[in-house]
Amino acid sequence: MQVKEQLRGLPPYQPGKSIEEVKREYGLSDIIKLASNENPYGSSPAAKAAIAAELDRLAVYPDGYARTLREKVATHLGVKETQLLFGNGSDEVVQIFCRAFLEPGTNTVMAAPTFPQYRHNAVIERAEVREVPLVDGRHNLEAMLSAIDERTRLVWICNPNNPTGTYVNETELRAFLDRVPPHVLVVLDEAYYEYVTAPDYPQTVPLLNEYSQLVVMRTFSKAYGLAALRIGYGIASEALIRAVEPAREPFNTSTVAQAAAATALDDQAFLRACVERNRAELERYYRFCDEHGLKYYPSQTNFVFIDFGIDGNEVFQYLLERGVIVRSGRALGLPTGVRVTIGTKEQNDRVFETIASMLREKQLA
Repeated sequence: MQVKEQLRGLPPYQPGKSIEEVKREYGLSDIIKLASNENPYGSSPAAKAAIAAELDRLAVYPDGYARTLREKVATHLGVKETQLLFGNGSDEVVQIFCRAFLEPGTNTVMAAPTFPQYRHNAVIERAEVREVPLVDGRHNLEAMLSAIDERTRLVWICNPNNPTGTYVNETELRAFLDRVPPHVLVVLDEAYYEYVTAPDYPQTVPLLNEYSQLVVMRTFSKAYGLAALRIGYGIASEALIRAVEPAREPFNTSTVAQAAAATALDDQAFLRACVERNRAELERYYRFCDEHGLKYYPSQTNFVFIDFGIDGNEVFQYLLERGVIVRSGRALGLPTGVRVTIGTKEQNDRVFETIASMLREKQLA
């Protein structure tokens, strides 16, 4: 038996180590996991209640149209219900658009490094992947424009970008969109949208009325704290959503996920509290890095990438053995640092203490 040629040598997604795995491997009892950009404050109590209310309906297929959630998201965003495409996390929305637009002989343009699923799904569709290196951790939009040709079908802009946390501002984005050829779809991945505080960050939903080839993606996994339920969505023109819908699997979002997301959307007070606490703790990371002479990318997300100037795996391992799970930059295309999710004050205190100890021991400070 032989799988498709493009799957040979294509590595599957490698998740970070779980808390249970680290406990077993290192004989530790107190672990903090700051590797996957999860919300350390959990999810809305109202969303948890909504989940419990659905437990007697688990034998029934979910609403394939996600009507209740669709209506709430449409109202929240000020768009039509028919402009929405829901997925099993925004990862599936990426897959749907790759499935719908990419094939052998086409190409897709993206930054490097960025969210790896853009590349992964393009390879599966046997499309050419054109990666444009970041400059100072930011998208090089001019070079991305130069990479576009008549065979380009998709351009990806992760905004804010994972793993750097940097962003494309409104002026830069508009200038870019004005020059993208009309046959090219531009997908803005705004997984961390709710965490953004920059005043010049683009409000992209209104741009859908100006640019017909634009798609905006968002998720309930990050700030809303529903990562385990896997639910995200895309926003685009009615015509575009209608065209790609056949590539979506039926019943691709669960009843529980739909109910939790719809209720979480109503609890904006919980969301604001999480975002405010995240911003305060992010500022503490900046101060810590400045005090210790560590380089970092200013972030508009719930994570920060810190460059230690040594192998990121070495930093990762040191922290891991002391019960702190982060993400090595070597796995993300930035080999001399680590990406750290912004945790609670208590979790971050422990991160600071552990990093400070490492800097002393390795004489890096």
